[in-house]
Amino acid sequence: MLAFTGFPIWVNIVAFAISAGAVWVAGTRLSYYADAIARHTGIGHAALGVLLLGGITSLPEIAVTGAATIGGNAHLAVNNLLGGFAMQVVVLAVADLAIRRNALTFAVPDPIVLLQGTLGILLLSLVCAGIIVGDVEFLGAGAWTWGVFALFLVSIRLVAHSEGRPSWQIVGQPPGPEIGQTEAQVEHSLRYAVTGTVIAGLVILFFGAVLSQSGEALAEQTGLGSSFFGAVFVAISTSLPEVSTVLAAIRLRRYVMAVSDIFGTNLFDVAIIFLVDVLYFEGAVLNEVGNFSVLAGLLGILVTGLYVVGLIERRNPTILGVGVDSILVTVTYLGGIGILYTMR
Repeated sequence: MLAFTGFPIWVNIVAFAISAGAVWVAGTRLSYYADAIARHTGIGHAALGVLLLGGITSLPEIAVTGAATIGGNAHLAVNNLLGGFAMQVVVLAVADLAIRRNALTFAVPDPIVLLQGTLGILLLSLVCAGIIVGDVEFLGAGAWTWGVFALFLVSIRLVAHSEGRPSWQIVGQPPGPEIGQTEAQVEHSLRYAVTGTVIAGLVILFFGAVLSQSGEALAEQTGLGSSFFGAVFVAISTSLPEVSTVLAAIRLRRYVMAVSDIFGTNLFDVAIIFLVDVLYFEGAVLNEVGNFSVLAGLLGILVTGLYVVGLIERRNPTILGVGVDSILVTVTYLGGIGILYTMR
């Protein structure tokens, strides 16, 4: 990070632009590789969305928060993760805009995404409660963050075991089945897909770190505070892998995989707060943040809840082809960012 703050603004702009392009291309290819792996192995798109796409697209957050934590910037580390939670949900509104036929929540015929979204809300609620109440150190981390990590492990197990075995069924499938495709499908071998996934993951990890660190340097050079910047600008830059993978999944009409990518990434991102706590040696990390972080977390809970309502209702209300729930999510997010700006 220090190397980037020492560069002129134009150098950081070039580094940011090149890294953004590399992350975008790698994220786009990642969705195609994941789709090929699903077809070869029989693993469901929801499970791959959480375990594969969610895990890999969380790599930039791991790099950024790890560097920020080791550097003693707990505010940036935690706010990057909490702000990224809400920002990544807004990516689904971008995907909804790309469909422009039905609401995205109407086009997702798998109840497992409800489980993923609800688990994300529970995890984020624990974090907010820990910040408000205060945390105590226990075995190298805070007691609240240990609870978050334990719930994360339970969540991953629940998602994996629920794949293909829903306890209830959707009545009435949306037009255009999820298995359909809008462009020619290129057959890749399983080996090719796995190799491509590994390479794409490494590209996302390296350039994602450069992207967010050069972006952080730019924000500091413009005088923005680290809390607001971590919750907005770093969150946006580290969300680029999710944007590209989700849009690629939408082009393939893998709607379940697209939504699972976002909800899965958010599960991983909240769990990373435990890693931040372990790496932070000056006490329980949740004690280092305050109302700003709580509001950022509540914003993530609110926008996720709006989509969960849309997924349950499935009434397909749209305005100009965009789901009403996506419009509400976007308005809510922008309003929340406005409030956070006043609290920076």
